Amino acid sequence: MVRPSALHLSWHQRWLVHTSGWLLLGSGLAWLGVHYLAGAGAGLLPHPLEAWALRAHALAAWLAAFALGEIAAGHIPRGWHTTTRRRSHGQRRLGVTLCALALALVLSGYALMYWVPEPAHAAWGWAHTLLGVVMAAVLIVHGLGVLHRRPA
Repeated sequence: MVRPSALHLSWHQRWLVHTSGWLLLGSGLAWLGVHYLAGAGAGLLPHPLEAWALRAHALAAWLAAFALGEIAAGHIPRGWHTTTRRRSHGQRRLGVTLCALALALVLSGYALMYWVPEPAHAAWGWAHTLLGVVMAAVLIVHGLGVLHRRPA
């Protein structure tokens, strides 16, 4: 049987998740702001900060991938096992949603960098942005344990 306290992330896992999450969200929003207010998205020449925001975003993505690997080794299997015994299927659904969103973000980010043709780039970029914002919201709800029902 898995103790509920065993589901909590260790301090370094929480640090990895929070740091990579905030860096991803911040660098992504910074790129959007610079790109659409002062750069190529506004019909101007690309702003020098666009490249730096993308570099920071890519570095944060590597950190997030490492964090996901850390969590996949312990938290995800323990959580899956625990939610079969308890009545906390909402948390399981959020966890599965987070895994699916992470996969979609990795694939869409890779596609944006190497695969998507220029005419479709803006649409893919906005889809990637929407996925990232949804991921942040679901991660917050999952982390707060909002859908976790304590056994009576």
